[in-house]
Amino acid sequence: MVGVRRVRIAVTGAGGFLGRRLVRTLLDRGRIGADGPVVTRVVAFDRVAPDLPEDPRLQVRTGDVADAAAVAPALAEADLVFHLAAVVSAQAEADYELGMRVNLDGTRAVLEALRRTGRRPRLVFASSVAVYGGPLPDPVGDDVPLAPQSSYGAQKAMGELLVADGSRRGFVDGVSLRLPTVVVRPGRPNRAASAFASSILREPLTGRGAVCPVPPDTALYLTSPRRVVEAFLHAATLPEEALPMGRAFVLPGLTVTVAEMLAALGRVGGAAAVARVRFVPDETVARIVRGWPARFEAATARRLGFAADPDMDSILHAFVEDELGGAPA
Repeated sequence: MVGVRRVRIAVTGAGGFLGRRLVRTLLDRGRIGADGPVVTRVVAFDRVAPDLPEDPRLQVRTGDVADAAAVAPALAEADLVFHLAAVVSAQAEADYELGMRVNLDGTRAVLEALRRTGRRPRLVFASSVAVYGGPLPDPVGDDVPLAPQSSYGAQKAMGELLVADGSRRGFVDGVSLRLPTVVVRPGRPNRAASAFASSILREPLTGRGAVCPVPPDTALYLTSPRRVVEAFLHAATLPEEALPMGRAFVLPGLTVTVAEMLAALGRVGGAAAVARVRFVPDETVARIVRGWPARFEAATARRLGFAADPDMDSILHAFVEDELGGAPA
């Protein structure tokens, strides 16, 4: 996409919280980067119509991402595609067929639709650190092989391989970003195993109680919604020759324990906010979370200009500014 002056964009999973945030950012800024190509069209694709602002550049399409006939029209003229559509981790573990259909078949349908256009667009694929698992070094380096310990992680790993192979064959110019756990997610808890990481912060900051299913010493690798959207946009601008051979890498993040998250919650929301969190063990969730590595070098991403949030407090302040009007409950 380097050198393009005007860009037509498609976003799958545009109804998710990251998808909506990405689409709004694209429309608000009107270009990719400070002096990059001008955004002339954004096609927002999801299973149901996403809640997005009226804009003459915006086109909303609905359908099943795994249905090639449904997704193809949304991608037909795109110069840049953000593929975010996915079933979350615990749901993919509980419903194997659904996870395979959306996370694997959906990615394959997107790639096939792009192959048939013959246009070779830049494709930014939202992968996950769940592609790692088993005995791992501390921290995890870029050369560590993938060994997912969940169906979700396996489906994301297969998606990365498809993106890399499609790029090798010249169907797309792809890059896969392995996302840390994203906090703080707005809205209500979903079926992701990592949902508690947002709920133990979001609910107390909005005056509600929350349950933490893992011990206080559980360490997580985190990033903020602001940082992820900036990473998507930065990935769209990377020159192809700078990408690693597999076209996939971990984004920089923060390694924070649950106890440290709650300490930051106390600094931002006060002691009353921390008191709203109860620890209720859930071995199913804890087992999935224990399979995720908590520390990464992210050397490739840092070399390419990606950066982590400065600290946990800044993540919470960003949530308060973006979602709570500047002040917690």
